[in-house]
Amino acid sequence: MTVQLTPYITLEGQAKEAIQFYEQALGAKVLSLATYGDMPDMPSTFSDDLKDLVAHAKIQVGASELMLSDAPAGTPIANGKRVTICITTDTVEKSKQIFEALRQGGQVNMPFKEEPFSPGFGDVTDKYGITFQVYTEVQY
Repeated sequence: MTVQLTPYITLEGQAKEAIQFYEQALGAKVLSLATYGDMPDMPSTFSDDLKDLVAHAKIQVGASELMLSDAPAGTPIANGKRVTICITTDTVEKSKQIFEALRQGGQVNMPFKEEPFSPGFGDVTDKYGITFQVYTEVQY
């Protein structure tokens, strides 16, 4: 079992632009990218112009990884949510255990559940005001 911490950046409709910038500026390589339009539950929720926004992306910069997503343009990003920490594990059980521990005295922003990009994902702000995204990555 592995556990890894990864910075997670949320932008206001500029994630694709930022990824292209990081490719040029940092030699980043796109490892994965899913738009809201790729999500089975999202197309009815969002208008066509929002379907192209990034729901979840992972890029590699050297030996490190960085994750990014978009908040819809014009949607303010709450304090403490622009940059969060993503905790990645390779089992749903470990991810769920970490999520449950962090939520004690904190606030659940997105319940832990299966998502199209992860078999177990949740977003929680701990009792110290630090937001964590707990992400399970399937090893192929």
